[in-house]
Amino acid sequence: MNSLILGFQEMEDTQQLLVGGKGLNLGKLSKIEGIKVPEGFCVTTVGYQKAIEHNETYYALLDQLTMLKVEDRDQISEISRKIRQIIMDVEIPTDVVTAITHYLSQFGDEHAYAVRSSATAEDLPHASFAGQQETYLNIIGTGAILQHISKCWASLFTDRAVIYRIQNGFDHSQVLLSVIVQRMVFPQASGILFTADPITSNRKLLSINASFGLGEALVSGLVSADCYKVQEEKIVDKMIATKKLAIFGRKEGGTETQQIDPDQQKTQTLTEQQIIQLERIGRQIEAYFGCPQDIEWCLAHNTFYIVQSRPITTLFPIPEANDQENHVYVSVGHQQMMTDPMKPQGLSFYLLTTPAPMRKAGGRLFVDVTPHLASPSSREMIIDALGKSDPLIKDALMTIVRRENFIKSSPDVTNAPSPSKSNEGVSPAGSQAQIKYDPTIVHDLIERSQTSIEELKQNIQTKSGSDLFDFILEDLQQLKKILFDPQSLGVIMAAMDASSWINENMNKWLGEKNVADKLSQSVLNNITSEMGLALMDVADVIRPYPEVIDYLQHAQDDNFLDELVKLNGGQETGDAIYAYLVKYGMRCSGEIDITRTRWSEQPTTLIPMILSNIKNFEPNASHRKFEQGRQEALNKEQELLDRLKQLPDGEQKATETKQKIDLIRNFIGYREYPKYGMINRYFVYKQALLKEAEQLIQAGVIHKKEDIYFLTFEELREVVCTNKLEYQIISKRKAEYKLYERLTPPRVITSDGEIIAGEYKRENLPSDAIVGLPVSSGVIEGRARVILNMEDADLEDGDILVTPFTDPSWTTLFVSIKGLVTEVGGLMTHGAVIAREYGLPAVVGVENATKLIKDGQRIRVHGTEGYIEIL
Repeated sequence: MNSLILGFQEMEDTQQLLVGGKGLNLGKLSKIEGIKVPEGFCVTTVGYQKAIEHNETYYALLDQLTMLKVEDRDQISEISRKIRQIIMDVEIPTDVVTAITHYLSQFGDEHAYAVRSSATAEDLPHASFAGQQETYLNIIGTGAILQHISKCWASLFTDRAVIYRIQNGFDHSQVLLSVIVQRMVFPQASGILFTADPITSNRKLLSINASFGLGEALVSGLVSADCYKVQEEKIVDKMIATKKLAIFGRKEGGTETQQIDPDQQKTQTLTEQQIIQLERIGRQIEAYFGCPQDIEWCLAHNTFYIVQSRPITTLFPIPEANDQENHVYVSVGHQQMMTDPMKPQGLSFYLLTTPAPMRKAGGRLFVDVTPHLASPSSREMIIDALGKSDPLIKDALMTIVRRENFIKSSPDVTNAPSPSKSNEGVSPAGSQAQIKYDPTIVHDLIERSQTSIEELKQNIQTKSGSDLFDFILEDLQQLKKILFDPQSLGVIMAAMDASSWINENMNKWLGEKNVADKLSQSVLNNITSEMGLALMDVADVIRPYPEVIDYLQHAQDDNFLDELVKLNGGQETGDAIYAYLVKYGMRCSGEIDITRTRWSEQPTTLIPMILSNIKNFEPNASHRKFEQGRQEALNKEQELLDRLKQLPDGEQKATETKQKIDLIRNFIGYREYPKYGMINRYFVYKQALLKEAEQLIQAGVIHKKEDIYFLTFEELREVVCTNKLEYQIISKRKAEYKLYERLTPPRVITSDGEIIAGEYKRENLPSDAIVGLPVSSGVIEGRARVILNMEDADLEDGDILVTPFTDPSWTTLFVSIKGLVTEVGGLMTHGAVIAREYGLPAVVGVENATKLIKDGQRIRVHGTEGYIEIL
């Protein structure tokens, strides 16, 4: 065996760094019985390294390239061009030329060959690098093949390949190139085969694209292709394209584009028999590699040849199940307003907190709703409940229910845990506890929760090692009791039911929509909206001290509070921020994941918001803002009651309405409290576990304390008790987490991997309307600020916030905005609740809002009708 050249049959599974991803996969394919792969060999990465190993200019330019970011397009282009030129000018080492010539003589140097790039960071499970380097077809003669090997090496530094590596965090110096030299096949047809449908992600639906001639025409987008969908050896869908052009090989070498005969343009590329044969080949290759594949094929002389197979890297993983039955899973993140992935410890804590039947996939949690959909009595209830939180989920579930053969009907499910029970203690499916109007109930519930947290803080201090884990497990039972306390749920449901009653009856009796939005403004006991107003009060403390303001504008270190005391007003500022952190410091973006960094751990997160409040508001603005909302709500109440009294049975209607308004005004704010209590507890647990992590660092078991975030609760317990850990588990999970960050979780996914996307069914909207769910009434125009991370927010008074999702931590920004648009959310998710309380028109559940709306555009948000216009 030669380290410079490896034939496909000579390759071993461990030689990725020698032959690259594409080359290694061709080697594997050539060993599958019955799969035809055109014969060939790889010029290994050793040849590439030998060619450039003594070139100092190359390495100097490579160092410069390493310093650049994606934004530095001009510099990337210039340096990459220079590196490509160096590689083209370098002489291929003599021993490499000799080895290539020897292999070509064995295969027949008179034949035509494809010369193809194969990078070491290519066709990986988490990054395909598809099309980043070059391929050259129909190359004839040793001299031409050697020249095109140099061209392939140089293509490692095309602008697109360099930018792709920067975006995916690959070190340029660590990515090497092997070159595949492969006998040319001159096909009558070619194309791509996906063993999972690329549109719906359905793993049982295979998708074939086919056109005449070489596959380059299809890959480059030159022609439309036929598309065939096949499931279990049945063609379930066909789309025959008009194929005007095709690329064919020329006798003298190279390729040319030819017109297809008009009579042939609309004919089906493959016969039915060939389509089924290709499906079998695809399933055989998929079974061999053990995951869905993206396969390039060509058909010559009625034989299918496979020229590439790589994992499909864009599919969302399927939640795990213990059987072969059909299942339907609903995303928890879309209800909890946190669609980012969670680390293993975050997932395990959430699983320990909820009674719902959860499954993991792609770093997210999903609820298995199959039993509820199978049972006639619970089906309607669950679809309706989830529909209230997100109409797109409801529409997706209705689509599945209409497929009568997907879920088998079963006897009624009466006691299965409700998947709509969130960890905030809200059960949209309805709580039977009837709460009579008594304003003291909320006060008592809050006091009980606070007392319980104070006891936890005291008791946990004496715990360590195995005792600590036992103690946390015990306290989690206490947390569950608080979250699912019937009285607590009853209060929340009473307020939600009162809101629905008001909206329904005011529309019926007075012809006015979404009246409850206005009545919900500035209510009592809403811990989340109070948090936003309290940060305005912190700004008031700092406002008189220019020296402190200047210091905060440049503060980047999380120990900035230590230096503050030296400044005029520093003590007052430090006291105000510290008091704020005592009450709200356990919060952060994505707070349901216990591993996320809290404000107390990184107080600099709050600085931009404090400075924004100083810039955008006058002193005492929080009080005025709250009072204005309260007055608007009271005025609306009076106006409604006066109008109702004019109607038939007016006194009765007014009395009933007044009772419902009192329920809303006194109870709706409490809806935010259970989650606040839960996050409080999580932070206490986290601080105790981080102390254990410090012990593990001292014992040399882990490298840094954040490593514990990549272990589940039980795994961490084991590590703490034994002081032993195989560290590659941490490294592997960190790599997986990076992959999960790039995935977009679906609202609804089936056990076939099919992503069911719901639609909004609405009429009479403007043709260019961007549609979502109306959750807070009113119409507002303003500048769109598209913000993906809270700490990047630079808002001015009157801006409209456009973001993927908002959890309670984002409330601190709500005081500065005039409207809200989110990609995720429903009527009772946090953003919607707080938007109503602050009187902000809001539309949520807007698919791809952050892509459709550009930062700085002027937009109009229709919070009553549920759509956005770009002006």
